[in-house]
Amino acid sequence: MRLFMIALLATLAGCSTSYGPSGLAGGYEETQLAPNVWRVSFTGNGYTTQERTQDFAMLRSAELTVKTGYRYFGFAAAGVRANPGGVITTPGYSTTTGSASIYGNTISGNASTVSYPGSSYAWTFPTANNTVVMFREKPQADTMIYDAQFICESLGTKYKVKCG
Repeated sequence: MRLFMIALLATLAGCSTSYGPSGLAGGYEETQLAPNVWRVSFTGNGYTTQERTQDFAMLRSAELTVKTGYRYFGFAAAGVRANPGGVITTPGYSTTTGSASIYGNTISGNASTVSYPGSSYAWTFPTANNTVVMFREKPQADTMIYDAQFICESLGTKYKVKCG
């Protein structure tokens, strides 16, 4: 049973959230807060890593920057959190073996029972939230400023996604 659960989880691990608008399995959402400021979030499903979630939020930030006619962007705020998803518990089971001997009208025997407890597997839904500030020219800033086209090409290649 435990081997079955491990195989099932390994199979489902390939089912992480793909890049796209928010749907049943997760995705990105954005809200415009000012002409050059957007809140961008990406929510993964229980099989999506935090790294992938952060990358997809950054990819969407870059894509939105290019789409709205800007070239550079930075984060006024950024964060990742893990929202509780749920728990799967596999049932436990027991096996009993025994033997018996008959001598005349007397039966004697012994039995042995081994119990195996169930296992619990918890999962979370990672969410990345960014407040993105966009610029047409690269500002002189003490904070990290990203070239949107470079991020589109870099993360787009990494995940085989067309940016824009």
